[in-house]
Amino acid sequence: MCGRYTLATPSPADLRARFPVGESVEIKPRYNVAPGDEVLAVTTDKEGAPRGELLRWGLVPSWAKRPDTGLKMINARVETVAERPAFRRAFERFRCLIVADGFYEWRHRQAGPKQAFHITRLDREAFAFAGLWSVWYGEEGNKLRSCTILTTAPNAAVAPLHDRMPVILARRNEAAWLDPSTPPKRLRELLPGLGDTETAVRPVGPAVNDARYDGPECLAPATESGSSAVRAGQPTLF
Repeated sequence: MCGRYTLATPSPADLRARFPVGESVEIKPRYNVAPGDEVLAVTTDKEGAPRGELLRWGLVPSWAKRPDTGLKMINARVETVAERPAFRRAFERFRCLIVADGFYEWRHRQAGPKQAFHITRLDREAFAFAGLWSVWYGEEGNKLRSCTILTTAPNAAVAPLHDRMPVILARRNEAAWLDPSTPPKRLRELLPGLGDTETAVRPVGPAVNDARYDGPECLAPATESGSSAVRAGQPTLF
């Protein structure tokens, strides 16, 4: 699965140059994006033109009775996304780019907290997860725009940590993934994910273990004891 990720290092100007998010969407550094958060995404309008917006992470299908069902749908498996009722329509018509620069996985240890790892492209460049989005309307006319991240089998670099990984699109495939007219067979060809030789994995300290904390300490290198230094005056979160 993909349960936490980052958009920490690129400047807003660089992200606007790299992705068609426009000027109206606020871009803030994120060190620990968690389910239920608003995330930076690129969707398409009714004419198929790309647009930037903030979506809540955790897809709520349009037919859902309650919006809290989205917290169970932060990920969609590429193997079944075209068949599952919760994702089928979005896969056909409402695909998006979810902008990131890394994601986290954890490994259990015999003692102490789990060891967190930050996983990025080898070149550390920003990228797009393959995503789906939906709009849910409440009884009182309220509207919720939400999304999910596709996952696939892990590459050799990630496999020691988890049996799934998020689909990181090749830059050349991003436009086709967004295009509503791309046929289903072609969509499958866009989702091989990041190769192991293109992947960097490094251990980080335990600050990221607390989903409530979203500061730069999440990316601090792990020490030999498995913890990271805490800045003076910052509360201990582990």
